[in-house]
Amino acid sequence: MKLSTIQTDRAAGVLLGQAVGDALGVPYEFGTEALDPRTGPRMSGGGLGGYAPGEWSDDTQMAIAIAEVSATGADLTGPRGLGTVARNFARWLDDGPADIGAQTSAVLHAARRADPALPRHEVLRDAARALHGRTGRTAGNGALMRTAVVGLTRLADRRATAAAARAVAELTHWDPLAGDSCVLWSEAVRRAVVDGVLDVRGGVDLLPEDRRGSWEALLDDAESRPPADFRQNGFTVTALQAAWSSIWHTLPPEPSPDHVGDALRTAISVGHDTDTVAAIAGGLLGARYGASGMPFAWTRRLNGWPGLRGPDLVRLAVLTARGGRDDGAGWPSTAYLVTPQRPLGRPHPLDPDVLLGTTADLDRAEELGFDAVVSLCRLGRKEFAPGPVRPQDHALVWIVDDDDPRTHQHLRWALDDAARAVKELRQEGRRVLLHCVAAHHRTPSVALRYSVLIGAHVDEAAAQISSTLGRDIDGLLWMEAQR
Repeated sequence: MKLSTIQTDRAAGVLLGQAVGDALGVPYEFGTEALDPRTGPRMSGGGLGGYAPGEWSDDTQMAIAIAEVSATGADLTGPRGLGTVARNFARWLDDGPADIGAQTSAVLHAARRADPALPRHEVLRDAARALHGRTGRTAGNGALMRTAVVGLTRLADRRATAAAARAVAELTHWDPLAGDSCVLWSEAVRRAVVDGVLDVRGGVDLLPEDRRGSWEALLDDAESRPPADFRQNGFTVTALQAAWSSIWHTLPPEPSPDHVGDALRTAISVGHDTDTVAAIAGGLLGARYGASGMPFAWTRRLNGWPGLRGPDLVRLAVLTARGGRDDGAGWPSTAYLVTPQRPLGRPHPLDPDVLLGTTADLDRAEELGFDAVVSLCRLGRKEFAPGPVRPQDHALVWIVDDDDPRTHQHLRWALDDAARAVKELRQEGRRVLLHCVAAHHRTPSVALRYSVLIGAHVDEAAAQISSTLGRDIDGLLWMEAQR
């Protein structure tokens, strides 16, 4: 399936949204820290695993173990794909995760003791089946928490998506309800990316006929009862209800990325398994609002196993959605994107510690003296955090330089979030390079929104920015920035 620009944006948001929800929920897991309703959740780390601020937990760690396979285009219903996922789960276990669910732990440790010559996915499935046979209780939320990325694997084929969701779930969670919940959520992610809708009911027909009615009733409950009713969310059904109820009850009159924050705050306020419920909700919210709808204030702090940050999650998600293929320029896998431009590096007319530049200025950190970057265009992997710039001080904002409104989901919001990123970094004492490819549209447009944010009159600031860049500025982005 050839993805549109907006669909690619949405796909890029899936793992990013999941990780944001996860890291926001970590401090409050099982009441380890009280949530202050006045300030909302903070990425302060801690939780059961003693995580660093912004670090994602086992929810996103296991999703990454899947994404490393799906990003190659592998079939997650076949022995090769499932076998590699199983080996990634084993590698994750060997790395000593700080926190791991009891059911997942039991299955992975049982598999570790099995004959190493046996196919690893079959060993896992046998261990999951055996645990279910002994206990009859294998419908924890540990499969659902990692399933969002599976929704990207076959965007043009809902039945193949459902088959992959159930196959990956059954590696550790044998109860049919665990598979059902993963089918519903993965299909919801697929629909959000392809069609831009939030609809968990759309996958009910993909479930066995004898369970469809009960799931319809469960979704009715999630939509009619307050999210707080679903506090006992270690069970996969209740976890899905808690996540969907949090999204449903915060739906805005018109779609807006502000919904992400509202829904995640609600999900975390439900309590109990806060990081998991918020991770589940975040994956679907990311699929709807995209990478362009994820606030820099949160994405900048993301980090976690196996030594990744936010841009790595975007890369894995986009490759998964594209069946393991880069675009014609080699993005998102290439180390460097070849975009030859003239350096610029001119001071913002209202703040000389904000430099307006091009991609050619990324190599001029020492010369220009910047220690933070706000990038408004795609970069190669090795162009992230150049020189003295710390990863958390490099914002990658998804804004497309296109005058066709159909290529933008929420252009004004994205422009303003980029401006907020500049302001946040400046308030921390950073000297900021604000750049796109050639500083024709994106850079001046965000520079204008930043001017307004720090109190300037829009018309005066627009004239000053045009004068600084030595050219008349036009186009959709500039018009939107002046509005």
